Amino acid sequence: MLEVYFKFEKEVISFCENLFRYNKQIELNWKTHKDWGNQLQFKAEILNDSTIESMARAMVDVYVTHRLFNTLKAIIRNDYYYSNTDEIEKILDLTHWIYKEAELKNNLKPHQLLLSLFMKHIKNTSPIHFDSIVQFRLNSFRNLLLDYVGLAIDEFKQEEDHQAFIDMLRKYIAKKEPTYHEIHILQGKNFTFFKSSGKRFSTLELRSLMHEEPLYIVGLDIEELNLAPLIAIAPKKINIYGDNPSEPKTLTVINVFQERVTFEPFSRFPFPHYLGTH
Repeated sequence: MLEVYFKFEKEVISFCENLFRYNKQIELNWKTHKDWGNQLQFKAEILNDSTIESMARAMVDVYVTHRLFNTLKAIIRNDYYYSNTDEIEKILDLTHWIYKEAELKNNLKPHQLLLSLFMKHIKNTSPIHFDSIVQFRLNSFRNLLLDYVGLAIDEFKQEEDHQAFIDMLRKYIAKKEPTYHEIHILQGKNFTFFKSSGKRFSTLELRSLMHEEPLYIVGLDIEELNLAPLIAIAPKKINIYGDNPSEPKTLTVINVFQERVTFEPFSRFPFPHYLGTH
């Protein structure tokens, strides 16, 4: 007879639901143990590789559903010393994304590492205490979570730095008189800039405009020919034409200039004579 114990009723219910989803033939007996909580009993003769894998998968589901969130939160608080609720939530969101996308070195998903650990302890331990496995037997998985949270924090700090940069640019252009009231831009590997007359800005013109501005104050390189010219010109209206509104350069311009920017499909570009010559 194999005995499996769960401390919390919601977890034993979740385990049973998932177990029967993986193996509809399995039989068990559920009792309440005075010391160890919820006790599940399985007949020894049904314990083969298939049923053990089904049990391990069900335990993985219980862990991911009921324990993963709090484990990550504890790591963020206790290992990386974050206490601000908003910051913790943002790091949690980033960690969940990394968890889902990440591949281990042997090309296994973290989910599968968790599965292998539960299978190992189901095969080698009797009786089985879910809480004991979670607290003492998942060290390699927890180390993986530590790495994921670290990567999420790096990403969070980069986003913070990027947002601070965007805010600084917003303040800079808010105080500046525009050199041109309206600018038209074509998407591409690099932006192509046009005046309202339909005349294209030459690279020499853009560099000249940029040299007149102390762009180093806001950390922009005068060799950069996408965002820097727009900061130098600070137009009141920017029309971007293309097929990809989520393209990174375009998103940055939208984030900086906000309501000043209009995005239009490539077909709405107002100077088709230019396209015919290139």
